[in-house]
Amino acid sequence: MSNQLYTYKLKLKPSKLQTILLNKHCGAIRFVYNYFLNARKECYLKETKSINYNETSSLLTQLKKDVATGWLKEVNSQSLQAGLKNLDTAFDRFFKKKAHFPKFHNKYRQASFKIPQKTKIVNNKLVIPKFLEGIRFAENKEIQGEIKFSTISREPSGEYFVSITVEKNIEEFPKTGKAVGIDLGIKDLVICSDKKVYKNPKNTYKYEVILKRAQQHLSRKVKGSNNRDRARIKVAKIHKKITNCRKDTIHKTTTDLVKNNDLIMMESLRVKNMVKNNKLAKALSDASFGEIKRQLEYKCIWYGKVLIKIGTFFPSSKTCSNCGHINQNLKLSDRDWICSQCATKHDRDHNASVNILKEGLRQISLGTSDYTCGANISLDLVKLMALKQGASGL
Repeated sequence: MSNQLYTYKLKLKPSKLQTILLNKHCGAIRFVYNYFLNARKECYLKETKSINYNETSSLLTQLKKDVATGWLKEVNSQSLQAGLKNLDTAFDRFFKKKAHFPKFHNKYRQASFKIPQKTKIVNNKLVIPKFLEGIRFAENKEIQGEIKFSTISREPSGEYFVSITVEKNIEEFPKTGKAVGIDLGIKDLVICSDKKVYKNPKNTYKYEVILKRAQQHLSRKVKGSNNRDRARIKVAKIHKKITNCRKDTIHKTTTDLVKNNDLIMMESLRVKNMVKNNKLAKALSDASFGEIKRQLEYKCIWYGKVLIKIGTFFPSSKTCSNCGHINQNLKLSDRDWICSQCATKHDRDHNASVNILKEGLRQISLGTSDYTCGANISLDLVKLMALKQGASGL
């Protein structure tokens, strides 16, 4: 059992006055972000130097005293400071070459603001600065743990949600003594070395026709009209449905993998390069390989399991899992192939998962694995797992 940060996401039911104030918060954070993004750009162009967070924080205090921008006082000051920290983080990531140059925020994107302190739950209501009367929750849910901070977000559909981050004790899953290699795919979402397969529901394809019709109706509406706004909300709700279905599938899949295995091996896929293929981009984006990897990483840390990432260029699909021969002529369209050396017939995806498992166990036993995350690895436990896998016909 260990203390970890855990987030609850709950839907809010604000009153009309509370909705107006929430919109003011979203607008003020967007204004501050854009104002100081522009200020930092102009300062660099004129004086070839950058403004840091402390300087922007002082300028914000002066901005609130100005008559033209005095309305910023209606908004929680700590939320405004959090917006400045987000801008500083964006610049920091840009200078470290982890992201592109920060972009200006517009009012049509998903809006959100952070409440760093003083988040309370009283009588099934969210109590935060400027909302001392409390905002009602749409459902009753027990929040366990010490509340650290919260973030309120407004969806494109107009719905409001709060993400409450707490620190709580998370109980580790029992050890199973099992190791598994997984291969991610489009036809099937996850293919395991033990022949277990997690199906890909293909949610984008499932709702494609409904979404297309809703978007066609939206395109015919007059801009600025109430009918267009209603059509826009309808499209946003369909997108939200697709997103929720995808998240539900990935959460169930990753939790099941972590619960039933102590060691999980997977490839370090370069998803950004993969989606450059125009024929597969839509299906790859719907499968969300990056999200699967992200969830496996933090769930292994939470529940005391280990995730091993195999190098990107390891030929998992081309290598025969029986004799080790590499089939250089294997194409992406070849879903089944026969090894020219040992005549073993392979299913492409299952063969890849078996090779990933073997490579992961080999790297750990040699002490050359640099791509671990999660619990500490016991070499004796790894050897025992390798022995079990060999006995089961790996």
